[in-house]
Amino acid sequence: MAHILALDQGTTSSRAIVFDLQGHPVAMAQQEFTQHFPQPGWVEHDPLEIWQTQLQVAREAIRRAGVEPRDILAMGITNQRETTVVWERNTGKPVYRAIVWQDRRTAAMCEELRKGGHEKLFRERTGLVLDPYFSGTKLAWLLENVPGLRERALRGELCFGTVDSWLIYNLTGGQTHATDVSNASRTLLFNLHTLSWDEHLLDILGIPKALLPEVRPSAGSLGQSISELLGAAIPITGVAGDQQAALFGQACFTPGMAKNTYGTGCFLLMHTGSKPVVSQNGLLTTVAWQLAGKSAEYALEGSVFIAGAVVQWLRDGLGIIRRSSEVEALARQVESPEGVYLVPAFVGLGAPYWDPYARGTLVGLTRGSTAAHIARAALEAIAYQSRDVLLAMEADAGLGLSELRVDGGASANNLLMQFQADILGTPVVRPRVTETTALGAAYLAAVGAGLLTQEEIAQRWQVEERFSPRLDEKERERLYQGWRRAVERARGWAEA
Repeated sequence: MAHILALDQGTTSSRAIVFDLQGHPVAMAQQEFTQHFPQPGWVEHDPLEIWQTQLQVAREAIRRAGVEPRDILAMGITNQRETTVVWERNTGKPVYRAIVWQDRRTAAMCEELRKGGHEKLFRERTGLVLDPYFSGTKLAWLLENVPGLRERALRGELCFGTVDSWLIYNLTGGQTHATDVSNASRTLLFNLHTLSWDEHLLDILGIPKALLPEVRPSAGSLGQSISELLGAAIPITGVAGDQQAALFGQACFTPGMAKNTYGTGCFLLMHTGSKPVVSQNGLLTTVAWQLAGKSAEYALEGSVFIAGAVVQWLRDGLGIIRRSSEVEALARQVESPEGVYLVPAFVGLGAPYWDPYARGTLVGLTRGSTAAHIARAALEAIAYQSRDVLLAMEADAGLGLSELRVDGGASANNLLMQFQADILGTPVVRPRVTETTALGAAYLAAVGAGLLTQEEIAQRWQVEERFSPRLDEKERERLYQGWRRAVERARGWAEA
């Protein structure tokens, strides 16, 4: 029986899922790893822990699936994007912890670049904004602040990569230093129009080209794993950043189709076709994917930095729930937050605000406010942030959305999904397989290995539940305007 292995390396855990060619998950393994917060606004991971946990769960998933490693015909990789790793080319040893996409240490550097008049150039060439979110300024920070790093980079001794590159390097025993177009397009260093590293932008940031991985299509040959790791040499034939992989897994193959992934952050992507659409409303233009031998396809993206992570904060920071799964029951204890709004700007605000100085804000509290009101406000905040993004997206693309396809951990929360439909005024559709990030990686690998076509993938997509809007327009707007007022209270707070 033919199977595909998907490696899903996320922000808080490493997962592996074995899929059959029908797109059904056969077995899964998952392991959390350590989050490091050395200073306020700094977030780091240990690259070796990322690799070790990813390898362990891959082995465990294969064991649980009860398949022979030789029956796994292809491997796909999807990953937390923008997280920046630098390692020694010869030894594979990291030179510093991975700087995570949530990390805000380069806010001042981004401000300097803006003051230097570079914003327009970066925007036009990369489709991105000058924000600490992306890899380019993280890499520039490492070269500036880790002694001897710049000299070693210039001598060609070091490799830079996002997490996909780090995994590919380790899986292939150091034979392949590569990334795919979707991950490359999140670095601030990649030209969307030429699909290559941009020498002028590298110059501005002071980054030697020798550090960078080779850029390849998202579906096609990206090397193969050395046999001693997983019991067989498995071809790596699909790679995409987590949000682009989810768009592929949701079979959003035609312009105007959109999906929202509710993970640590919240990421809404709309397929825009074979030409990049430049946003006028604070969204990102990104490569969706490229299949070997075909043109790249593009998407508009709105990134919400804190979504499911707000539930983790209720659990770990406030201690009002013991497990994340308890949040829905707690929130259902009240009919509404009764005027309480929680703006989870713990690491600033992403699209469409792009405010690294915004901070988490809880407003509207009274003596009658309870843990249940805060829990409900936390869930509603996820939906409000998604509406902010969708309004910007519809304006940019000139398209009204007929439905929103959803996935990720928090999409299992029926209260949140119903409120999402209510506040958007648009149906929200949850598919039968909600592990669409890993599924997208598996499907890209299947296409890259010649096992499936896009048409066959589209036929496999199935609805599990459809949430239709219930709120009337007047109430929807009243609630949303309250949210906008709360956001204004949160903005620019850390600058004060």
